[in-house]
Amino acid sequence: MNAAKRREIFARLQAANPHPTTELEYDTPFQLLIAVLLSAQATDKSVNIATRKFFPAYGTPQALLALGEEGLSDYIKTIGLYRTKAKNAIATCRLLIEQHGGEVPQTREALEALPGVGRKTANVVLNTAFGQPTMAVDTHIFRVSNRTGIAPGKNVLEVELKLEKFVPREYMQDAHHWLILQGRYVCVARKPKCPQCGISDLCEYKDKTPA
Repeated sequence: MNAAKRREIFARLQAANPHPTTELEYDTPFQLLIAVLLSAQATDKSVNIATRKFFPAYGTPQALLALGEEGLSDYIKTIGLYRTKAKNAIATCRLLIEQHGGEVPQTREALEALPGVGRKTANVVLNTAFGQPTMAVDTHIFRVSNRTGIAPGKNVLEVELKLEKFVPREYMQDAHHWLILQGRYVCVARKPKCPQCGISDLCEYKDKTPA
């Protein structure tokens, strides 16, 4: 795919949705971090249902640490892998308090040193909470990047690095939100909604769903 076509794709995505953001609900960088940590292999909707119940009372590292692993587990039982996630979330609270004064760090290295926080989670927090032009590649972005030809790659890191290279600078801040939403609602896994897609004429996918 050439640069002009990529630029037009992102121009259209921006025109259709000028201010995209995460569908996770949060008020602070810490709450976003916990929500993203809980969202691995779970839907944003299921995470929001759970966090609405405990963020009002336990929405800080200090309060969540005091709630403890068992207490948090009770709130997030509806989310997959909840025991592991509760353990990691509480351990993360402890480290934030001990090493970062209760604040969420603003570097990828420091974020990835927190329990349960991988590269994708770190990139979401850096982008959404701190306005850094990072690219958090999930299954949706991986699929859209490969299927459309925007940034094909064999694994998520390869796709991430290609997107960082190919996405025009002025679109980089919002690009991962547009691509996630595209994959979640239009360029879906089994039968992409090509007739409803605003970039289908630019997409290089060979087996488009007919109208």
